[in-house]
Amino acid sequence: MTLSMGFIAWIVLGGIAGWIASMIMNRDASMGVIANIVAGIVGGLLGGWILSFFVDVQSKGWFFSFLTCIFGAVLVLWILNKVSGKRN
Repeated sequence: MTLSMGFIAWIVLGGIAGWIASMIMNRDASMGVIANIVAGIVGGLLGGWILSFFVDVQSKGWFFSFLTCIFGAVLVLWILNKVSGKRN
């Protein structure tokens, strides 16, 4: 997610990205709306930071930001699975 996006856009894109990531990682049943939003926002920041080494994330537009959020949220959930000991 780009830092220039508004607060509401962060919540909406983060929530949707977190929900999609939780379905990809088979954690949808164990996550609520708040956890999806947090996973999406944290994932957006993490994914944006990682991808900024390879591409100019902020100039790619909102769809690329959305895909970055999904990538980052999947990564966050994968790390959570490893830390908590769950196997997926």
